[in-house]
Amino acid sequence: MAVPNRDAKQGEGSRVPGSVTTIRLFGVPVRFHFTFVLLLVLLVMVGFEGNSGLRSALYVAALFGSVILHELGHALVSRRYGIRTFEIVLFPIGGVARLERNPKPREELWIALAGPLVNVVTGAALLAAAWSRNRALEWGDLMKQSEASLLLQIGAGNLILSAFNLLPAFPMDGGRILRAFLALSRPEAEATRIAARSGRALAILLGLYGLVSANYLLLFVAFFVYLGAVQESAAAIGRAMTHGIPVRAAMVTQFHTLSHGQTIRDAANLLLATTQQDFPVMHGDQVLGLLSRSALLRAMAQEGPEGYVSMAMDRSFQRLSADMDLSEALPLMSPGGCALVMENDRLLGLLTSENLTEFVLLRQFGMNEVPERRTVT
Repeated sequence: MAVPNRDAKQGEGSRVPGSVTTIRLFGVPVRFHFTFVLLLVLLVMVGFEGNSGLRSALYVAALFGSVILHELGHALVSRRYGIRTFEIVLFPIGGVARLERNPKPREELWIALAGPLVNVVTGAALLAAAWSRNRALEWGDLMKQSEASLLLQIGAGNLILSAFNLLPAFPMDGGRILRAFLALSRPEAEATRIAARSGRALAILLGLYGLVSANYLLLFVAFFVYLGAVQESAAAIGRAMTHGIPVRAAMVTQFHTLSHGQTIRDAANLLLATTQQDFPVMHGDQVLGLLSRSALLRAMAQEGPEGYVSMAMDRSFQRLSADMDLSEALPLMSPGGCALVMENDRLLGLLTSENLTEFVLLRQFGMNEVPERRTVT
């Protein structure tokens, strides 16, 4: 699945929380969520129980390799359209490619198609290889334990993976393909609502079938599909409510800053005295970094209250232009995150996920005119 960069702390140097090991393929960081690592450890342990267990472990590992190829397909086509892929994260249920921005409808169509097409080509190649090695193989051999049937099973698994991802429902690629087709002739928000409704309907049907058949894995998949559809619908509403509005309309303009020479104790006192969670760290009029609440608490535990904020601040903070379209800034904001609104090197304000959420809610409730200045009290 290829998703715009909205679910975790954003930026080239950031990562999805919980991801651990990192490798690079074609310049794209591929990270493994800790739950995925636990699954691999479990498969290795099962593999020591016997040859069939080892064979099963090899089969599942090969399928996850196919998932990596699937996500790389998204990443390479995204690169063709000038969209960077910040990272690919592997979960036990599959992979997610985090994109730099929302692709246009035609771009999204080809980006979404790329992943399933990679699996179709991979599956067809493996099936051809298995058949060339043993021309007597038939589909009934999928359940047999042999080297040739292993290739057959991995090839069939790729085709199943492709078919599953082509279901017309978020968050699968089929849902994004459906939205891309709809968005060619109607507004993106409307196209997203239709695709999201399709996803919710499919999730409910899968869930009901899982309950009737006592298939708990299918119930888990249904929950994942439903949650993805709801999140995508909410993201579409946010983009619609912020399109054509500059960042300056939602930014906080009255805020506190810290000097690079102040201590963690000073920052903690300011945290307690105000409702502000993130503090720009200044040297005169120059912005040196951003000290978040989590970084402050971590520094308090590691360095103590007499440590300096300059040692704990984030120097690669998110920068936004005041005239930037708020809908373009929306995917760059992480839950609980903060960006600095700057004009050249001059600090104009803060944009936090909290006041951005409030801004969208006010727009939803019919408040068409909003104050250009928002204040932390």
